[in-house]
Amino acid sequence: MGNTHKTGETSEAKTPRNALILAVETSSRVGSVALASGSELLGQATFTAPMQHSAEIMPAIVELLHRSSRSPLDLEQVHISIGPGSFTGLRIAVAAAKAMHLANGTRIVAVDSLDAIAANVKDAPVDEAFQSISQESHILRLATLLDAKRGQFFTAVYEYQRQDHEPPPEDASDLIPAPAGGWWRKTLPDCLLTADELLDRFATPDYPLLVAGDGLLYHQDRFQGRAARILDERYWSPRAESVHLLGCRKAATGRFSDPLTLVPFYLRGPEVTLRKSAHA
Repeated sequence: MGNTHKTGETSEAKTPRNALILAVETSSRVGSVALASGSELLGQATFTAPMQHSAEIMPAIVELLHRSSRSPLDLEQVHISIGPGSFTGLRIAVAAAKAMHLANGTRIVAVDSLDAIAANVKDAPVDEAFQSISQESHILRLATLLDAKRGQFFTAVYEYQRQDHEPPPEDASDLIPAPAGGWWRKTLPDCLLTADELLDRFATPDYPLLVAGDGLLYHQDRFQGRAARILDERYWSPRAESVHLLGCRKAATGRFSDPLTLVPFYLRGPEVTLRKSAHA
């Protein structure tokens, strides 16, 4: 079975209906984990403070399993946010998933972190922005953002597709649920852009660009007044429940990751600063 994606995906048997699934989101500032039985979410725990992934991930998992009277040996799948995002957070998620596979044969599904933010928006109110999609000529786009430093953002762009547009079967698992029963279709794959580059390319006064993501936390001013519509802050952080939602869609078509080749999707390597020798 050949790899089909940067996450080392392979085609394997599909998900049992009541499989016990752990979802892990550590790509952003505030991590979370969720436990589910098949598509049914049993519980979710959000870490208590930013960048506490290594300290809180295992206690949070243990507590969720305890609440459901389950043990780690019951876990059949683990869905992880693979990146882009926090270098340390991504390594923690991948290491945890591989350890579960080695211990129990738990199968791994890797979910794009920017897609997980887009999935948050499925709960957005159906307002004029989505109602206007009834016009064939109207285009509604969403950009998701994570701070990549150096004045850049990890970003992807999605185009809204109405419910009555039937997706091709081979494309269905890559579509992301959106408000009003529609879908987000990714039209700009994950990349590095500045705010100006993103807005110049995708935002116009007639068709403002929806924007969401933790990249806005310290940089809202770069998007205000620029034909961008900043969504409410509750949609910004990728969440474990969204990782589970998208993970289930991939697992349903047998798109599991090969634990031997799975690596975090950094998009850009971490900065390494070498100390000068005292004798230099």
